[in-house]
Amino acid sequence: MRLPDRHHKAPAPCGATLACYRMIIETLELKNYRNYDHLKLELSPGTNIFFGDNAQGKTNVLEAIFLACTSKSYRITHDRDLIQLGHDEAHIKMETRKRKVPYRVDMHLKKNKPKGIAIDEIPIRHASELFGIANVVCFSPEDLSLIKDGPALRRRFMDLELCQLDKVYLYNLARYNRTLNQRNKLLKDMIVRPGLADTMPVWNEQLCLYGEQVITIRNAFIRELQSIIGRIHHQLTGGVEELSISYDRNVTAENFATMLERSCEQEKRQHLTLVGPHRDDLCFTIDGKDIRKFGSQGQQRTAALALKLSEIELVQKRIDDHPILLLDDVLSELDSKRQNYLLDLLSDTQNIITCTGLDEFVNHRFHIDELFHVVNGTAMKVENLKTLYSTSEK
Repeated sequence: MRLPDRHHKAPAPCGATLACYRMIIETLELKNYRNYDHLKLELSPGTNIFFGDNAQGKTNVLEAIFLACTSKSYRITHDRDLIQLGHDEAHIKMETRKRKVPYRVDMHLKKNKPKGIAIDEIPIRHASELFGIANVVCFSPEDLSLIKDGPALRRRFMDLELCQLDKVYLYNLARYNRTLNQRNKLLKDMIVRPGLADTMPVWNEQLCLYGEQVITIRNAFIRELQSIIGRIHHQLTGGVEELSISYDRNVTAENFATMLERSCEQEKRQHLTLVGPHRDDLCFTIDGKDIRKFGSQGQQRTAALALKLSEIELVQKRIDDHPILLLDDVLSELDSKRQNYLLDLLSDTQNIITCTGLDEFVNHRFHIDELFHVVNGTAMKVENLKTLYSTSEK
């Protein structure tokens, strides 16, 4: 959404660095969010690392950023679970800059009401207006299970990325899911009110209308991803294996309506919609072998890493800018070769990283711009970063 110029502050001077033009998050403020009473951070346009023991609040920072950028958490479903115990509301304020233009996002989370969102103090009606202000790619240890876990996780991967990149997809997916829920309710209500079956053609028509768009956009997305993932996987494995990704559609856009008709009687018995893009999946093969069924754990994790790295490149290509990377304790899950590959990608992006220790970064002589020590809902800035490297050399 293009906002009136009067709502923007004058761009701050930033010299001749690329950070002037890149998409970055400048500040983050949290109130009564998870285990934070009040937190205010100024972030570097380079690499920001939050370190500390487990269960101190590191991931909560990344989650709040992801939420402010997309309106959704990548960890939970209900907003009420994000509000600190003993409070009825939580607040997130995030200031970003995109191609020198500053934006401010305010988000109020409420226990029993929908969240309120404002951009530059102007309330918005649709979450889609938020997308594009700051594109983020989040990488967590759970993502390394993308291959071996169930299809719901792979559909979620497609949906989270496409909703940021394509407002048409977001529109159609939201309406598809709403129609799907109403159709499922109708199938259950028909148990006691069989006459409701007369309304089924109307719901079928709506489901196909939105579902066909979802299928078409997903198909194009996976084709684009396939053009990237093979090359990245080739580099990760030294060319030993060849990875392919394909869209395992439950139905095609062309036969969706026909398949709904064919499954009608079975759906009446099970009281559930059995066909449609809500049952789609992704298939990963190495040299023609389905690695979800027959691949080793190492092959599955390498394919998952290649998928996330491909996502970064695809987003950069789509938006003609570098996305902001959120890395949630991922390096500890990778061997040194894959750590090196991932770290090499971080030089041109704003990175917000969590970890329990700093050994991986110190050992790789990786440049850290801002370092925060997280302890029980507080994030304290570490001022003297030079001591980290001087200590490692002794």
